[in-house]
Amino acid sequence: MATPLGNLGDISQRALRTLAACDVIACEDSRTTARLMQHYGLKTPRISYHDHSAPAIRTAILQRLSRGERVALVSDAGTPLISDPGYRLVQEAIAQGAYVSALPGPSAPLMALILSGLPTDRFFFQGFPPPKGPARRSLLASLSTLEATLIFFESPRRLPASLEDMAKILGHRPAAVAREMTKLFEELRRGTLPALRDHYMEAGPPRGEVVIVVGPPLKEAADRAEQTDDLEVKLATALKHLRLKEAVAQVAAETGLPRKQVYARALNLTGKKLS
Repeated sequence: MATPLGNLGDISQRALRTLAACDVIACEDSRTTARLMQHYGLKTPRISYHDHSAPAIRTAILQRLSRGERVALVSDAGTPLISDPGYRLVQEAIAQGAYVSALPGPSAPLMALILSGLPTDRFFFQGFPPPKGPARRSLLASLSTLEATLIFFESPRRLPASLEDMAKILGHRPAAVAREMTKLFEELRRGTLPALRDHYMEAGPPRGEVVIVVGPPLKEAADRAEQTDDLEVKLATALKHLRLKEAVAQVAAETGLPRKQVYARALNLTGKKLS
C-alpha cells in the first residue's frame, strides 16, 4: 500500500486495520510512514526497505514470513511494485510459498492516463526512458508503431529533452504532461507533442514527479505504414519472377503509386544502388 502524503485522511479503513494487525511494516522511508502512523495512532514496528536496501534486509523479511509473521510493504507514494524495488521481495516471497495480497494505493500512471483524455482501451507503460538521448530515441523508435497509448515516467530536468525527442520520432500526436499526480499540487497540461515541447522549452523543467502520456499513432501515419508494408509485399512477390524494372512497372500500375517511389523501394529491397 502507499503512504498518502497529500492528505493523511485519504486511506481506507481496511488499510488501517491491515497495518495495525501486521507484525512489522517495511517502509520505503520510515520517517514518511511515521507521519501516517502518528496521525492514526498506529504502533506497529517499522523497518526500511527501499532501492538501496542490502539483500540481507530482504532475506530478513523473508525469514519473518517463513515464521508466520505478517509483513506490510508500504511505499512513500503511488502503488508499490510499479517502478519500485518491491517486486524482488514479492518474487521471492511467492517462490517460498508465502501468501501475498495487495491494497492498491493511488497510481500516478493510471491517474494521468484517465485525465489525459487519450484512449484507455489499450495502453503501454514504459516507466522511465533511458536518460541519454541516443538510447532514448532508439527506444521511442521501437515504440512508434505500437497501437496503444504510451505512458512514461520522466525526471523533471529531462522533460524538455524527452519531449523534443518524442516530437521528432512520434510526430504530431496528442499528449499530456502530468505533474504530482495523486498528490496535493497535481497539475496536467494537454496538447500535441510539439506544443508541449515548446512550452517546457520556454518555461523550463517543472517541479515534482512527472508522467508523460502520448496518444497512439495518428490514423494518417498508420495508413502510411500499412501502405508501405503492402508495397513491399507486392514488390517481393513480383521480383520473384520479373526483372527489377518490370516488377516496378507492374506494382506501380497495381497500386497507382508514383513509379519513382516504387523504384526506390524496390532498390531498397534488393540492396541495389540507384544508378
